[in-house]
Parts: sequence; structure tokens; C-alpha cells
Amino acid sequence: MRYFYDTEFIEDGRTIDLISIGVAAEDGREYYAVSTEFDAARAGSWVRTHVLPKLPPPASQLWRSRSQIRIDLEKFFRINDGEPIELWAWVGAYDHVALCQLWGPMTQLPAAMPRFTRELRQFWEDRGSPRMPRRPPTPTTRWSMPATSFGGSG
Repeated sequence: MRYFYDTEFIEDGRTIDLISIGVAAEDGREYYAVSTEFDAARAGSWVRTHVLPKLPPPASQLWRSRSQIRIDLEKFFRINDGEPIELWAWVGAYDHVALCQLWGPMTQLPAAMPRFTRELRQFWEDRGSPRMPRRPPTPTTRWSMPATSFGGSG
């Protein structure tokens, strides 16, 4: 199963602190959560301007602890079902680290979780950089799914 995801995070060159994660499965399921554990005071100006104002209200049930997000994602990815998990993200190196750190060190990552994320940006460039839908200003990854239909398979 292909999963397209995006994270928002605070980083300082040493740590990546998850703010939120959105995942869209190719079967139509979606998941979105905001971490209750990030320190907004550490956010840079870009995150303060473009991310924090768009988060749901703190009373929303979308706000979850990192451990609850991890549990939710294990269910969402169907970790124990035996179906291969294929992760895709747009310029996803930091996203992959932010996702995997929900399990702690790399040695704690479940065997079913990929140790890499496939790169939508590279896939797009390899197909001649065709016009893509405009990314919506909402916390979703639906916009990235059509990117894998640029001809050929991922």
C-alpha cells in the first residue's frame, strides 16, 4: 500500500520536533494529528507564519501525544497485516526522520516500517516536471497522490 505523507516540524540543525503529520493512503483513508509535545516557542519565523496559525484549536481531538500518534499510525499503516508499506513524500528526508522518531531510535522502528521514503520530487523531475495541482493551504497530503501518475509506476 502506498502512503503519501507530509509533516510540519521545528528543527534547529540538531533536532527535528514534530508539529503535525498528515497521511493519505492510496485506498482513500486519511490520518492527521498534531503533537501536544512540540515547543512552539522554538519555532522559526517561517513556521510561526505558515504553520502554527493553521493548526486546529488546542481543544480539538486532533491534538495527540507522540505515543498516541505512533499507536494511531501503527493501526493506520496496518503494521501487522503483512502488506508492504510504501512511503512517499515531497522532499521527504526530514519528514522521514520526524515520522520514524515517533518510535524512538531507529532500532525501535517496527520491522514492517520502511527505512526510507520514496521521493516524489525526484519522481516528478524524472517525468519532465509536468504541471501539478496547486498544494492546498490545509494540512493534507491529497495533493501529492496524483504526482505518482505522471506516467509509469513508482
